[in-house]
Amino acid sequence: MAEKIGKIVLSYSGGLDTSIILKWLQETYQCEVVTFTADLGQDEELEPARAKAERLGVRDIRIVDVREEFVRDFVFPMFRANTLYEGQYLLGSSIARPLIAKHLVNIANEVGADAIAHGATGKGNDQVRFELAANALDPSLRIIAPWREWDIQSRTQLIEYAERHQIAIPRDKRGEAPFSIDANLLHTSTEGKILEDPSVIAPPHVYQRTADPRHAPDEPETIVICFEKGDAVSVNGRALTPAALLTELNRLGGRHGIGRVDLVENRFVGMKSRGVYETPGGTILLAAHRGIESITLDRGAAHLKDEIMPRYAALIYNGLWFSPEREMLQALIDHSQTHVSGEVTLSLYKGSATVIARSSPGSLYQMDLVTFEEGSGAYDHHDAEGFIKLNGLRLKSWAARNSRARSDRREPDPV
Repeated sequence: MAEKIGKIVLSYSGGLDTSIILKWLQETYQCEVVTFTADLGQDEELEPARAKAERLGVRDIRIVDVREEFVRDFVFPMFRANTLYEGQYLLGSSIARPLIAKHLVNIANEVGADAIAHGATGKGNDQVRFELAANALDPSLRIIAPWREWDIQSRTQLIEYAERHQIAIPRDKRGEAPFSIDANLLHTSTEGKILEDPSVIAPPHVYQRTADPRHAPDEPETIVICFEKGDAVSVNGRALTPAALLTELNRLGGRHGIGRVDLVENRFVGMKSRGVYETPGGTILLAAHRGIESITLDRGAAHLKDEIMPRYAALIYNGLWFSPEREMLQALIDHSQTHVSGEVTLSLYKGSATVIARSSPGSLYQMDLVTFEEGSGAYDHHDAEGFIKLNGLRLKSWAARNSRARSDRREPDPV
């Protein structure tokens, strides 16, 4: 017998899995279920989700456009850190989960729900991300994860459940399990089927958001991105909102085949997983942000950011966006962006986004210091001698010690 729950808020995509979960929650807990569908820029018509929820008897259906919030409050703060997980992954799925969890919790508090529910499987990272975020935002809420609770153990059983309850099954959901696809304004990820074997090359039809670089335009395209305090604000002189700006970079990057990554990552739950990711706009944005930082950040600040970035990336990947340590790191990162303003020019060409020029009113780059011609006199070449001697002092001591040790080892044993 399921515990008594009065109302549940479900993260609902309108797909087969969450439609089955919706019905299962209604049957198992005998209570009202509120559905929440986030418009994250996944390029799908979301109104069918409303129709499916209505057919299943849902009275309170929430479909919310969160694209601007997603880019402004989650994607941009993450990109200020130049975040990459394991050197490659731009965290497109990871950064969306805390936003969804935030809305689930807010709606639950608004409607007086006892619990929230999600459709993440027991093998993936998303269950961790949803639940840790909810724990941080409202620990009083019960979290229901049907994939860990019900007795459905196979895709066949899932289909049979749908048929018993007259839940429409799209033709592409029958037979072999389809690719697992997650899409939002930042990226598209594809996993499963043939991709489960990392020795097999991903077939061309896996890629949905980017052109094959071999078939991309034969002429490079030059673009200019303007930054203010670490965030991009315009493309080619046109001021854009955060979501509109990322949409434009996706269009440009997709046309030139930019942002494809085929990787095997280490999941937080302890297994390796192979996936194909497409992040065209994000790849351009990362290159541009590092370009403007190259002339506006002090060396110590830049190197410190690079040192903490893997830790920051792991926190997001592992579902700890709403954690004190992430907030502490964010404060440090945001402080570093005070003077990260200016313009970056990039060349987009057959899968690459290359910085070719950068300028800033707060630039630390001083022509009179670096020029090979006669400078202003601020730098005296003779000063380098003492600088080198002081830095070499410890190396001389280290080398002398090693030389003595080698000599000691060569001495013959006493007679």
